[in-house]
Amino acid sequence: MIRSVLSVNEAKNQIEEIIDSLYINIPSGLGSHRKDLKLTRDELKKVLKKGARWAVENGYGSQEDLLFMEDGGCLDNADPDNVSDRAYERGKDQLGTLGSGNHFVEVGFIQEIYDAHAAENFGLFEGQVTIMIHTGSRGLGYQICDDSIREMIKASGKYGIFLPDRQLCCAPIQSDEGQKYLSAMAGAANYAFANRQMITHWVRETFEGVFRQSQGKLGLSLVYDVCHNIAKIEKHTVNKKTAEVCVHRKGATRSFAPGNPAVPSRYKSVGQPVLIPGDMGRASYVLCGTEKAMEETFGSTCHGAGRVMSRSQAIKAAKGRSIYREMEARGVFVRGASKETLAEEAPEAYKDVSKVVNVVHNAGISRLVAKIVPLGSIKG
Repeated sequence: MIRSVLSVNEAKNQIEEIIDSLYINIPSGLGSHRKDLKLTRDELKKVLKKGARWAVENGYGSQEDLLFMEDGGCLDNADPDNVSDRAYERGKDQLGTLGSGNHFVEVGFIQEIYDAHAAENFGLFEGQVTIMIHTGSRGLGYQICDDSIREMIKASGKYGIFLPDRQLCCAPIQSDEGQKYLSAMAGAANYAFANRQMITHWVRETFEGVFRQSQGKLGLSLVYDVCHNIAKIEKHTVNKKTAEVCVHRKGATRSFAPGNPAVPSRYKSVGQPVLIPGDMGRASYVLCGTEKAMEETFGSTCHGAGRVMSRSQAIKAAKGRSIYREMEARGVFVRGASKETLAEEAPEAYKDVSKVVNVVHNAGISRLVAKIVPLGSIKG
């Protein structure tokens, strides 16, 4: 999530130009790639090893950005040698692209503040224009997953692990297979950090072009970059003792409490920013981490709304309709890689995220800070 100093009144008349420019500057959709950036294998290895640090070193953003990323935008246990040739091939020209599915770049504004103290710490104010980016490790990450599933199915048999479903294939963490997977997954996470950082750079360039002002004057700074499909080795309290555990957040996101060493110093008094995106027609939310999450959910909360329709069901429900026109009538300007993409991502295909965030807020595993209403988005 990126903040700005712009108010909704300063941006709403230019939202169509902003979204069109973002769509031009950031390739999106299945198989999208950048014609202007093809990495050699050696350079891609550096991306997998350094993550967002590689992006900053190559002119995409600043050192300050790294202060506001989970793990500083880099997992140190990545081993590029545990990534297959096929994964390298898929990843070499997809860095800096949005991809397909529910990935997006969304421009919105803060409609409501729930926690003034936390919002002030996060640099947020009512009516403020914000940008949210949702994307990951693209084809490289998918390939690492595919490669690893085959290895894990064999490992499950090797270690005598009974599988009620083959999709639950696994291996002991300390086994060769477990360690190889963790190091390859860390490489995919680093690719994702670099990918989002590069897209952040092009978002800033887009706003500079539309408003004819520098990113500094526009206040385009990073609020936070957080993961939601990752396994992390962390220390937590288990049975009243501190233990090192592997926390796998799949469809979940980190929600670390105030004072936690992993929380950026600027946010120490309120806890880690938690970003919960909704669908393109309703709202997204900013929350903050809590001590109760550390006690009950290994410092975790929900990631998003979740679907109520499959992609094929959503396409069928949208037959004969123009989702683009429907969104425009609601005051939201959208661009997608195809009509099918917009149909898959129609608001009614998702749960109402407001109900979801109220659950985690009332459960105490994250605390509401701000509500963001969309102005426009580009979809993969």
